[in-house]
Amino acid sequence: QFELVESGGGLVQPGGSLRLSCEADGFVLDYYAISWFRQAPGKELEGVSCLSTSGLFTKYTDAVKGRFTISRDISKAMAYLQMNNLNSEDTGVYYCALEARAYGSSCEFLKREEYPFWGRGTQVTVSS
Repeated sequence: QFELVESGGGLVQPGGSLRLSCEADGFVLDYYAISWFRQAPGKELEGVSCLSTSGLFTKYTDAVKGRFTISRDISKAMAYLQMNNLNSEDTGVYYCALEARAYGSSCEFLKREEYPFWGRGTQVTVSS
C-alpha cells in the first residue's frame, strides 16, 4: 500500500528542536521529490522544504533557512525534517508530500492538488 505517515510533532519551547519523520510506506524514494508543508491556524498551506529525487537539491522557504534541514533514508523509505531554534511562527500542522519526478531534476513547491500523495500531518506547537 502507498501511504505517508508523519510523526515527531509535539509541544516545544521557543529555541527548542524537533525532528519530524515521514514514513513513506510502499514508495521508492529515488523516484519522488519529497516536500514538507505546514499550515498555521488561519493561514494558508506553506511550502517549507523540498528534496529532489537525487537527494542533491534542496529548497527552503526563507523563514526556515539555516534552521531546518530536510533529509531522507532511502533504505528505510523515510524522510525527515530537522527543525532547530524553533519559534512561535513555526507552529502549525506539518505535512509531507511526494511528487514523482525524473531522477536528477530539482524540486519546487507546487499547488496542493499537484501532489498525488499526502500524509495526514503532525502538529507542532512552539510555546513557552
